[in-house]
Amino acid sequence: MPAPLPNSPTNTPCRVRERIGTDAKSGHYPAPHRYRLHLTLASPDGLRVAITHALLGLDDVLPVTLLPAPHEAGNGRTALDAAYAATLHGHTGPGASPALTDSWTGRLVSNHVPDILADLSLRFRAPDRPALRPSALAGGIDALTLRCERGIGEAAQLAGEAGAGEAGERALETLLATLTAFDRRVAGAPFVLGDELTAADVELWVALVRLDTVHRCHLGADAVHRIADHPALWAYARRLLTHPAFGGKLRLTDLTRHHAHHCRGLEAAGAAVPIIDWTAARDALTR
Repeated sequence: MPAPLPNSPTNTPCRVRERIGTDAKSGHYPAPHRYRLHLTLASPDGLRVAITHALLGLDDVLPVTLLPAPHEAGNGRTALDAAYAATLHGHTGPGASPALTDSWTGRLVSNHVPDILADLSLRFRAPDRPALRPSALAGGIDALTLRCERGIGEAAQLAGEAGAGEAGERALETLLATLTAFDRRVAGAPFVLGDELTAADVELWVALVRLDTVHRCHLGADAVHRIADHPALWAYARRLLTHPAFGGKLRLTDLTRHHAHHCRGLEAAGAAVPIIDWTAARDALTR
């Protein structure tokens, strides 16, 4: 049986991974207005997809339905639930998001986030929009995505859970080493893979958002000060925060409330040591 979806509210034991092709023979080809994205800005995956969608300027080609957080009731889930039911025999629970649905068939195309992100960049991008996943950098983007997941997300979570013990110290050192490597990268270039913004920047930025707004709350104050001691990296995060596609999609209250609903970890002294004022920079976008 396939592995459960990691961010599904019902731990849906299925993953749909159909892809968008290049022509009609592929079945799913990139026709304008044919598909719809369903996502919540309360989840990191939803935030990644929303930023990518905004960077590619897809509002008029591929509409988005914003959903409430998975644990909250609200509008927008009926159509997604219907797509799951039409695609997966016997499915009765809420549909997991992010998800891509096909309005022509009423079925689910994909709920696999890496595939969705790749297909948005490769199949729907207009010529005047950034090439978020150029073929020459695809390997580097994938490697950086994995490093963000393991070296920032997983390491920060383990450091918070394990505390001051040996396992916690090892996880913290992994986290700090990863941040140092990224700090050096962005100290010499405007973006993490060089002079052009790519999907790697979306991955790194969302990882930094979660590190400062979620994982920090379970770390000691000394650990947070060491995390903050990467000036080029946090300056990079602040700069992207002023970009409408990044800061314009950030919903801190939704992210923290979603985390609090699932997290049972204890708050530590680092909760009182924020690194970035995410709301001040984002609010500047609306002035």
